[in-house]
Amino acid sequence: MTDRAEEVLRRLELTITRKLDGLMHGQHQGLLPGPGSEAGDSRVYVPGEDDVRRMDWAVTARTTVPHVRDLIADRELETWALADLSPSMDFGTAATDKRDLAVSAIGAIGFLASRVGDRFGVMVLHDEHIHRMPARTGRAALYGLLHSLMDAPRGRAVPDAPDLAEALDVLAATRTRRGLRVIVSDFLDAHPTLDPDAERPWERPMRRLAARHQVLAVEIIDPRELELPAVGRVAFSDPETGKVREVHLSPKIRHAYAEAAALQREGTRLALRRAGAAHLVLRTDRDWVHDIAQWTLRQRRRLR
Repeated sequence: MTDRAEEVLRRLELTITRKLDGLMHGQHQGLLPGPGSEAGDSRVYVPGEDDVRRMDWAVTARTTVPHVRDLIADRELETWALADLSPSMDFGTAATDKRDLAVSAIGAIGFLASRVGDRFGVMVLHDEHIHRMPARTGRAALYGLLHSLMDAPRGRAVPDAPDLAEALDVLAATRTRRGLRVIVSDFLDAHPTLDPDAERPWERPMRRLAARHQVLAVEIIDPRELELPAVGRVAFSDPETGKVREVHLSPKIRHAYAEAAALQREGTRLALRRAGAAHLVLRTDRDWVHDIAQWTLRQRRRLR
């Protein structure tokens, strides 16, 4: 990692601490009373020290050795983010591109989680794989995670690559401990529909995830995805499929494009609302720190 990238990450930490500290995290409250409410790892039973009510009978039966299951204290929570680094995220026409903005958003959540001692991990949707970066505590681990995201190569069109719906299913199946789940994506589908009320491919997996966890969906948008400039003939390349098509941007085409983009965004908003996920929009042409701060303040007012 270059010195400049390190400087950017340290400046990000300073910005997040000063502008956002105390806005997004509150007191950790368990689901059940007692020292902890979430099941942890199993270990060998120690007679006279362990409570037999916490006996892990499944592991005991498999190993023929008595085991108990520890309970995780409520202060030891896990926050997981799903970073969509598919080819459509490698686009930007403003101050930054969508991928860099996504990494910034993940860094914001990670720094806030680290300030209250939570573990923070990331699953990355990239090319034909869904990568997992284990949840850890501490600034050093967070810096390493952000370095890996920034160093990831640009996405490429891969046949039968996993989509957002599959990544959500993997996140829900492998990370079952209750906590905050942050989904950072542009939510652009390979076969989009302009019907705002139609179900999105990722909507059901999102609903299943939100049934167990608190879910925050961060939608990343570039202004050129909302409207096109009057520049005449332009060659468009689909980053997901690699197809190229030349289009003359007449007023009629630009108007139809703007209407379709508005319908797509409205469909995303309604789908996230139906799924029960909180919705935060970040744009590459805006101050994303200000937008996160304003969003969190609105959320707190709404809860009050």
